Amino acid sequence: MNNLLLFWGAPGGWELIVILVIVLILFGANRLPQLAKGMGESIRNFKQGMSETEVEDEKSSGKDKAKSA
Repeated sequence: MNNLLLFWGAPGGWELIVILVIVLILFGANRLPQLAKGMGESIRNFKQGMSETEVEDEKSSGKDKAKSA
C-alpha cells in the first residue's frame, strides 16, 4: 500500500490541467469565482481560529506557570 502512494506522487502539469477541465465542466465558468471565494473565506476563518487558539493556549500556559511558582 505504501509503495502505491509513493508511485503516484504529486500531480504534474497535465494532471492539474485535466483536473481543472473536469471542475470547469462540472461547475461551469460562472460558479468557479463563487467556489474560489468560498474556499478563500474558509481558509481565512481556519487561520483565524488557529491563531485565536494559540493565543488562548499561551494565556492558559501563563496562568499555569504563575500558579506553580
